[in-house]
Amino acid sequence: MDEDSRTLHWEQLAEVPLFLASLAFLAGYAIHVLAQNIDAVWRDLCFAVMLTAWVLFAVDFAVRWRLSGQNLRYVRTHWLDGLVVLLPLLRPLRIVKLSETVQRRRGEPRFTLHARVIAYAGLSTGLLGFAGALAVYDQERGAPGATMKTFGDALWWTCETLTTVGYGDVTPVTSAGRLIAVGMMACGLALLGAVTGSFSSWLIQVFSREDETASIPGPQGPQGARNGEGPPQR
Repeated sequence: MDEDSRTLHWEQLAEVPLFLASLAFLAGYAIHVLAQNIDAVWRDLCFAVMLTAWVLFAVDFAVRWRLSGQNLRYVRTHWLDGLVVLLPLLRPLRIVKLSETVQRRRGEPRFTLHARVIAYAGLSTGLLGFAGALAVYDQERGAPGATMKTFGDALWWTCETLTTVGYGDVTPVTSAGRLIAVGMMACGLALLGAVTGSFSSWLIQVFSREDETASIPGPQGPQGARNGEGPPQR
């Protein structure tokens, strides 16, 4: 097998387990942040799950890098994979890669390109928004002058940020919280732009097909449908 074949084979084998590991990491982090009164044993278990998932992400990146046969060029061209290793909460952004792997196993995709873009962007927004709410709430709670008192406030702030509304009723006051906010703004703009652009392109295609159908002479055109005329006879 050549390098590309080995890399593709590894991706097909590892992508689904790694996505499950990312969900486990997110669940462990959620329990760590929200369940403050749990026993130390459960807290240590959550930490072990998060650490194991992070190690899996790091091993996956190292294996892909080794199979690629590239040096630093691989890091430059796969910066999102490297960023996921440093910030595991960004792992939901790889949902598109997971879907591509599953579709390669099943053959042709079941949905159109526009439907896939909207579905992937929506799912990524939901997972990333939940992870961002956990991260910013972990930094903001108990901070002097914090307006984010509960996790519900953090979810509300996440919705404001990802949709670029920004009412300003809940804002981060810590440096780490504001840094997370910058990342959430960038991701929100990118994901919403992908959804809006795909939806607009789909509408243009639908209207274009309708215009083409209406301009066809004969029984499908407006004049032929009104007069009941059939196709021209030879």
